[in-house]
Amino acid sequence: MNRAITRKEFLKSVGMAGASVFLCGAQAYAFWPGKADNMKSVKGHIFKNDAPAKPWKWSIEAFHYTSIGRKVQCQVCPNRCTLSPGDRSICRSKVNIGGKLYSLAYGNPCSVNVDPIEKKPLNHFYPGTSVLSIATTGCNFRCLNCQNWEISQKKPEEVRHMELFPADVVKAAKGEKTPSIAFTYSEAITYYEYTHDTAKLAREAGLKNVLVSNGYINKGPLLQLAEYIDGANINLKSFDNNLYLTLNGGTLQPVLETFKTLHQKGVWFEITTLVVPTYVDDFEMIKRMCAWILEELGPDYPLHFLRFHPEYRLTRLPPTSIETLEQLRDLALKEGIHYVYLGNVPRHEGCHTYCHHCGKILIERNGYQLNQYNLDNGHCKFCDTSIPGRWT
Repeated sequence: MNRAITRKEFLKSVGMAGASVFLCGAQAYAFWPGKADNMKSVKGHIFKNDAPAKPWKWSIEAFHYTSIGRKVQCQVCPNRCTLSPGDRSICRSKVNIGGKLYSLAYGNPCSVNVDPIEKKPLNHFYPGTSVLSIATTGCNFRCLNCQNWEISQKKPEEVRHMELFPADVVKAAKGEKTPSIAFTYSEAITYYEYTHDTAKLAREAGLKNVLVSNGYINKGPLLQLAEYIDGANINLKSFDNNLYLTLNGGTLQPVLETFKTLHQKGVWFEITTLVVPTYVDDFEMIKRMCAWILEELGPDYPLHFLRFHPEYRLTRLPPTSIETLEQLRDLALKEGIHYVYLGNVPRHEGCHTYCHHCGKILIERNGYQLNQYNLDNGHCKFCDTSIPGRWT
């Protein structure tokens, strides 16, 4: 199933039809448009005076920041934005209000859907199940090839959103009978506080949590979040620091540290690399990337090569050729990575899962549908080899 859930459906599912706003979990604060004295110090028209006459933006004090007089420095990601009163972070979702750092993205997702788990993409994490996917605006990167730029490169007040606080997200997932909640689409690190509180309540309710992220996060906040994360897909956008700076506006090393931290904490993850023509389709670079994965993480975490389609600021480039993707898959398999997939290439053999020992097909996929499933308690039905992942 892959459909959007309307705000009305959500309110009904959590027993709050007709409610305009609701609170639960962490303390939250409402800012009312039209009352200028609420926000005198805030630059950039954060709350527009022509907004509807009801609470439309909520905020909580950020979890990880330090104070430097009236300035604050966010400690969630390597950008470490230092903000004077009224300044906004690079991710556009945090602001210094009166010498304290606030998140503007708490409880107001702009995108809520029920997706197949394979869409994240996760091929070794409870395949065939559905996941409730939520996102707010914002990102701590500036990827030229961003495929969700309509929300990732926006401020919270620039898009339509619904009020859904952590306990209500959990109730909605229960109502939709999805065993997992995914923090996805834009950048979950941007709405760290919302992700953390929702994941904590979801874990208490017996649900799984999935983080879909660029991995650009500091170790301390990641360790705290990882206590509640069951699965992740982390983008490894290239294996070259200059490319990270050029294409993404970040650096490589913090992302590599994220992989090592998740590995040490026992969080299941899969790796995604979008193959951008003339930038990422460098076979020697991919070979170095595979060598690092094998040395630091081992051969068992799946690697997904995704086909690029012209988007955002790279519309001048062609789509990645399927031949290039096939060659990269062959290279990674030959280097020793056990599971290598092709994404955005429907019905290709590179979408299926094969036993790394006997080579027989374990999961045959047709898009997001599973046509064959030859696993028994996480073991190959043909040779009884244990297959890495999280299985029902």
